Order: sequence, then C-alpha cells, then structure tokens
Amino acid sequence: MEGDGVIVDQLTGAVFFFIVVVLALMILRSIKIAQEYERAVIFSLGRVTRRPRGPGMFIVWPWERAQKVDIRTVTMPIQAQDCITSDNVTVRIDAVAYFRVVDPVQSLIAVRDFLNATLQISQTTLRSVIGQVELDQLLGHRDQVNSRVQEIIDLQTEQWGIKILVVEVKDLNLPESMQRAMAKQAEAEREKRAKIIHAEGEKQAAQQLHEAAVVISQDPAALQLRYLQTLTEIAVEKNSTIVFPMPIDMMDAFENLIRHSRADKQ
Repeated sequence: MEGDGVIVDQLTGAVFFFIVVVLALMILRSIKIAQEYERAVIFSLGRVTRRPRGPGMFIVWPWERAQKVDIRTVTMPIQAQDCITSDNVTVRIDAVAYFRVVDPVQSLIAVRDFLNATLQISQTTLRSVIGQVELDQLLGHRDQVNSRVQEIIDLQTEQWGIKILVVEVKDLNLPESMQRAMAKQAEAEREKRAKIIHAEGEKQAAQQLHEAAVVISQDPAALQLRYLQTLTEIAVEKNSTIVFPMPIDMMDAFENLIRHSRADKQ
C-alpha cells in the first residue's frame, strides 16, 4: 500500500511538472515584441481589442492574434500619367505623397489594403484636380494645386486612419508642340519688354536734350563752349583730322581792325 501511495505521488508530481512546463512554454511563445515604430492590433476571438499594444513587450494568448502595423511616414510615388487640363492641354504628371498611419485599428478593419487604396485614390484625385485647372495656373501656382490634391485625398483616407502629410508634383512634361509655342510666347514677351525699355530710354533722352537746348539758347556763348568741348573730346583719340572753322565773331573783329587802320591813314 505504501508503494502504491509513492507511485501515485510520483505520477501526480510528474503531471504537475508537465503542466508547469506546458504553461511556461505557452507563456514564452505568447510573448511578442513590437518595435518603437510598430503597433500591434490584437484580435481576440475575432474581435479587435480597443487599444493597440506596443511598443515593447506584450503577451498574446493562444486565443488571440496580433497583427503589426508600421506607423512610420510612408513615401508613395504616384506613377506618371497623362492628364488633360481645363483648357484641353495634355500633360504628363508624376507626383509623390507622404502619409502615415494614425489609427492602426482603422487601417486594418476599415480597408483591406490601405497602401493600394491610398495609391488609387491619389491617382484619381490628381487627374481630377488637374482637369479643373488651366495650364498657366498649373505652371505658376503649383503649390495651390498640391494643397488642393492633399485636402481631397486626406478627406477620403481619414476614415481609414491615414493622415496625408504632403503631396508634391515632381515633374510636368508638356508636348513638344506646346513647348515650342510657349517658347515663342516667351520670346515675343521679351521682345515686347525690350522695345518698351528702348522707347522709354529714347523719351528720357529727348527730354534731357530739350532741357539742354533751352539752357544753351539762353546764352550764345554756351553753344560755342559746347562746340569747343566736343572738339576736345574728339581730339583725345588722335586718329582723325579736325577742320576747325574760323568763328564769325573773330572775323568781325579782324574787319573792325582793318577799318580802323584805314581810317587812321586817311
């Protein structure tokens, strides 16, 4: 009888040890680790828990399932696509969108694949917005177009737990015919400004000459001084022959001297 009691105690101890080992293994296998940039959404018997777990270590029981969600900012390129502006100009545009997950639970239960869904809504929104603006507005006010695209996409993805941070148009390709037309337009605009600037210069020069002529006309000697100054400027080069005419006033002075000498002789 004592032998049977010892056997029973041994079996009980073995079973207890086995149960402890099994529980320890279950606990060890239930320990999960989430990185600083990850959040774990826990599904318990098919129902999601209220609050995601992580970062750090947490336990997932056998009747639970954990799915990790990356909450870092995602850079999503929007492939180049042909769009038509409101003034019927075909342009090829590619852009880039930056977004992050702000609600891990909604990103899993509200949409099947939030990355693909965000990409598709970004492409369709970009084409829609480009179709509402003219080419000049697209070229000159690209920041407004970017803001408009961002607002529309963010409004659609908010229900998925996605926050759109930035949407930027990277490149815009125009047809060669449109590029040539724009180049001609820019060249004509530059020629227009050049002619206007030249005309303004001529007008100001004429006004200055008029004022100078008024000043010179008030004193006849000023014209002769200006004449002599011009001769001085020409003589600096020493590469031309200057014919200096005798001033009429000097000739009158010689004639007066001759008359006086004749009168004295008589």
